[in-house]
Amino acid sequence: MALLVLSVVGSDRPGLTRALAAAVLSAGGNWLESQLSRLGGLYVGSVLVEIEAGAVEALRAAVSTVDAHGLEVRIAPAVDVPAPAGGEQAHFTLVGQDRPGIVNQVTAVLTRLDANIETFNTWITSEPYSGLPLFHLEASLRLPPALTTGALQTALEDISAEIMVDIALTPVG
Repeated sequence: MALLVLSVVGSDRPGLTRALAAAVLSAGGNWLESQLSRLGGLYVGSVLVEIEAGAVEALRAAVSTVDAHGLEVRIAPAVDVPAPAGGEQAHFTLVGQDRPGIVNQVTAVLTRLDANIETFNTWITSEPYSGLPLFHLEASLRLPPALTTGALQTALEDISAEIMVDIALTPVG
């Protein structure tokens, strides 16, 4: 069996998920995991599928019909990576008035401390009273064995005043 990641992007309209699911099924594939959403007016995301190794070309042909309807689909082999050793998992949230550079500064801290981002979601809402844009970030992190959530919390708090955000970091498990 082969594990493949399908990356998709196209003009959002009803039926795209169904068309993609039908293409996977027609090639004998099994839809395992996905993250699909509307972003910037486009339908974007990724899908992990399992398929017989000999049916990969059939899947390519099946998704090409979806491509013809305005959804670009790229196929890449999934990488078999062993489970990370040691290290805590942490759930990270951030909320603050939107401004350029928040993601850059937060990810700079995470990179410097060698924390791995496993999921990363951001979105904008309006503040209840002022209507100003409010930036939200939610992430799942895997910390290296030598890094504690307390040390990461301290490093993030060091920049939170500068970028004027509230943060929360919670160990998972």
